[in-house]
Amino acid sequence: MRRFVIGSARNLIESSRQKYQFERSILSSPYRFLSSSPAADSPSSSSSSSSTMAHPVSLNTINPKVIECEYAVRGEIVTLAQKLQEEMQTKPDAHPFEEILYCNIGNPQSLGQQPITFFREVLALCDHPAILDKSETQGLFSADSIERAWQILDQIPGRATGAYSHSQGIKGLRDTIAAGIEARDGFPADPNDIFLTDGASPAVHMMMQLLIRSEKDGILCPIPQYPLYSASIALHGGTLVPYYLDEATGWGLEVSELKKQLETSRSKGITVRALVVINPGNPTGQVLAEENQKAIVEFCKQEGLVLLADEVYQENVYVPEKKFHSFKKVSRSMGYGEKDIALVSFQSVSKGYYGECGKRGGYMEVTGFGADVREQIYKVASVNLCSNISGQILASLVMGPPKVGDESYESYSAERDGILSSLARRAKTLEDAFNKLEGVTCNKAEGAMYLFPRIDLPEKAIKAAEAAKKAPDAYYCQRLLAATGIVFVPGSGFGQVPGTWHFRCTILPQEEKIPAIVTRLTDFHKSFMDEFRG
Repeated sequence: MRRFVIGSARNLIESSRQKYQFERSILSSPYRFLSSSPAADSPSSSSSSSSTMAHPVSLNTINPKVIECEYAVRGEIVTLAQKLQEEMQTKPDAHPFEEILYCNIGNPQSLGQQPITFFREVLALCDHPAILDKSETQGLFSADSIERAWQILDQIPGRATGAYSHSQGIKGLRDTIAAGIEARDGFPADPNDIFLTDGASPAVHMMMQLLIRSEKDGILCPIPQYPLYSASIALHGGTLVPYYLDEATGWGLEVSELKKQLETSRSKGITVRALVVINPGNPTGQVLAEENQKAIVEFCKQEGLVLLADEVYQENVYVPEKKFHSFKKVSRSMGYGEKDIALVSFQSVSKGYYGECGKRGGYMEVTGFGADVREQIYKVASVNLCSNISGQILASLVMGPPKVGDESYESYSAERDGILSSLARRAKTLEDAFNKLEGVTCNKAEGAMYLFPRIDLPEKAIKAAEAAKKAPDAYYCQRLLAATGIVFVPGSGFGQVPGTWHFRCTILPQEEKIPAIVTRLTDFHKSFMDEFRG
């Protein structure tokens, strides 16, 4: 299908090019100015001509890769939810619910999560340095936030937070991030390996742009996967090589599955360039065991693959028997250095306990690439000039938070622990609720911000979905939204084993709203199953 679309687009472009050359030859002729008819320049003639001319931009003339890419977490269900919300503003009684509950996207502060005070104090002081010299500031801001703001401003040329920075990010902030990585992993980190970006997503796009040369280049991606990966691979013209996580073993990642998919792709002439691993998992919420990670590192080393480690949920681990280990730490503990494995690690200020999605901060740590390739990565970063300065500052704060003995440490720790413990309780409550629903099974919520329950739908519901020209899980989610105002994302937007159906639910609505979500969902699910039973 991909080749057909691209082939059709090429034919279209070629015919358009030939038409353009023909018209250009006519227009460039010296005789084009010799028309004896005054009507040629008349407004009515021009108007008539333009009215019959095809629009210069249509679905047939835009890049087919744009049409191919999809992003489910802001897809059709969310568009419907936004329309319902607009209706409710003018007609509050139009629907059987009082508010739309967005459980579709990892956007914590939109659902009531409060920002970390220390982070916001430092940001405020950096954005308006004039107040640092005012006596009132000492009473409004903690001493360590004032000190940190001075430190950061001293690292910025001219203390100008509204100016462009170095394309990799402000050097002093990269120093802080490198120190944070080293403290986390116990292995050295080089600030020159760090590229600050507007969240993790642009870093992923940058690596896809670097690695994908044509549709013959493949990227191994987990299924289910976060749609950023399928979308970016499509946009950059590559091929997604799926490997399936094992739902029966808690969404386990089996190296045997990686090998099978790699060999299958190579037999089709696909050159697999990289392996994407999301840990903790999105949308699946699993946390990889260290031994599993070692096997993955060994696989990438043996097969010559770049390891793309999406680690944006590294703070979101909710079960005592699991712990986050970065792939950098794992590979270094195995004795593998720069010359042994190419590894790119992604981190973001949008997730964790901070949830600063709108500030667009993040970074990638790029290791195991030659100096010549690093120059090319820097060139691509330079095209975008730099990432935003507030996001850069936040990334440095996330990786260098208050320490024991700092004035803000106790309040910072209380805020962080309060958010994470509440997320763990919400995850458990929703997990238990899903497992009580008829035909629904949900794996343990080990980490991240989501649950990905499987739903076995009655045959009549599947046929009703087909009649509505919807995937069965999309049909279920659409009906759920119309009846309850709850927004879930269909599993078909993330990929799943054929013949199985799922939906993704965030654990982010505030804790006091979780019981209402459970009640609404339970009542809807019972009536839905009764409607389509037998």
